[in-house]
Amino acid sequence: MTRVLHVLDHSLPLHSGYTFRTRAILKAQEGHGLEVRGITGQRHNLEAAVTGAREKADGLVFHRTPGTPSGPPALRELGEIEALASAIIAMADEWRPDIIHAHSPALCGAAAERAARALGVPFVYEIRAFWEDAAVGNLSGTEGNLKYRLTRALETRVARSADALFTICHGLKDDLAARGIPADRIRVMPNGVDLTLFGDPPPRDAALAAELGIGPQAPVIGYIGSFYAYEGVDDLIAAMPLLRRTHPDARLLLVGAGPMDAAWRAAAAALPEPEAVIFAGRVPHSAVERYYSLVDVLAYPRKAQRLTDLVTPLKPLEAMAQRRLVAASSVGGHRELIADGITGTLFAPDDPAACAAALARLLEARGAWEAIKDRALAHVRERHDWALNARDYLSVYHLLLAGADSGGATRLAASTG
Repeated sequence: MTRVLHVLDHSLPLHSGYTFRTRAILKAQEGHGLEVRGITGQRHNLEAAVTGAREKADGLVFHRTPGTPSGPPALRELGEIEALASAIIAMADEWRPDIIHAHSPALCGAAAERAARALGVPFVYEIRAFWEDAAVGNLSGTEGNLKYRLTRALETRVARSADALFTICHGLKDDLAARGIPADRIRVMPNGVDLTLFGDPPPRDAALAAELGIGPQAPVIGYIGSFYAYEGVDDLIAAMPLLRRTHPDARLLLVGAGPMDAAWRAAAAALPEPEAVIFAGRVPHSAVERYYSLVDVLAYPRKAQRLTDLVTPLKPLEAMAQRRLVAASSVGGHRELIADGITGTLFAPDDPAACAAALARLLEARGAWEAIKDRALAHVRERHDWALNARDYLSVYHLLLAGADSGGATRLAASTG
């Protein structure tokens, strides 16, 4: 049985879009007969209570790199790479992988490449986002500064060195191609969902609605996710007075937390009718379905910037899989997932008036809702089902292993997959 080690920034039991994608990949690969494990770098230990060198979460095995990042910039990152590479090589004494498959950021990729070369196994690299752009999007970095340029250069170097290279969307692929990496070497493994986790949508939770002060006939716009600046929820808050001119009972339900929590609460408090916006805070993952049950339209008003134009998010696909209406800003990442008027609704980014107008049109078109939901769910089943998409990993792995066994070249072009 082929063994694949996934090298990760963080993993379950932490909850994030990153860990949910990882879970879906590993579960799908197990379903296709692979033996899989994960290993996390030191940054996982900053957020999680690590109790040992190995941990099981949701039936999956994750190894942990000891320690936490320390030291001055640059030296700290080099230390992280060295620690993770050493941990991979050490765990190979117990569980020898046939493939090392690293996932961004580039620190994971650099460590995985070093370990793969030492162990003599193929190295696969998968880019989920450019982390220098993510830092700009969450206001922790500045575009074009030294750290930004160094992170970008490391990403490019690791991508060039991989025996096989994946991105999660065409925006990232096109950007790498513009850096001189041949486009035929870059495969796209789109974001997806584990459809076994989604059954029939739950009925409306009337008790929760009453607790939150939402009337039985009130149209509810929802945002469920992280509170980062690039998500653009401030534009959604600003759209509410405009939407309530035609739909005076409309409410905005915000579920989650993050760095922008205080700023967005202040923006809502300054509205003429602050009761239009309800902050539910962070809720346990097991309770999220209760909040989904109250929402008529899930809104994703991401701002226009490199991060959102290049990267496809996971949340809209999860909403479609649950037969929920989706309205989103027309940034590049959303346009890859949503066909306007067919599987969802798109509106101009950074424009509260455009957002309000699109939401009003959707609320007034109830007769079309079921058809939109049907088409959206069909789209997810056809294009974004991990059980189907994960088969593309297998073809790449088999070619890499065949090349390694024959002593031939293992670097693959996408056209060979």
